[in-house]
Amino acid sequence: MKFSIVAVGHKMPAWIDAGFNAYAQRMPRGSRIELIEIKPAGRSGAGAGPVVQWLAAEAERIRAALPKRCFTVVLDARGKPATTVDIARRIERWRQDGRDVAFVIGGADGTANALQQEADLLLSLSALTLPHGLCRVLLAEQLYRAVSLLAGHPYHRE
Repeated sequence: MKFSIVAVGHKMPAWIDAGFNAYAQRMPRGSRIELIEIKPAGRSGAGAGPVVQWLAAEAERIRAALPKRCFTVVLDARGKPATTVDIARRIERWRQDGRDVAFVIGGADGTANALQQEADLLLSLSALTLPHGLCRVLLAEQLYRAVSLLAGHPYHRE
């Protein structure tokens, strides 16, 4: 099973890249994480336009980057909350369905409403507002933890 993280933003601080890579490299061979960075829409200068136009432009770039026939999860603070055990259960179902999964992390302004409506699942990592770079690290860690739980490694809360 492959997890794709399609994230708006590039040129992240070194600590974001290091944190993400630390968890991505720990994933077992059968559950790898791929990061696909999407260039944010221009927000200044000629033709910058309003936020809705920026989000629409980013949504088109995200759609183009999504792997074909994957289960699509858009991360948003208003999405369905999930625990690590919930994520592990979902991963087990996705494995049974034979589908790879793509997680979408929006940029500073989030994701377009249309993209959220097209998603198979709208998921919240936290009720807190998190920087999108930090979401990459948090998501990679939770995927690693959930896959480890499914592999029978002890989970510290059970």
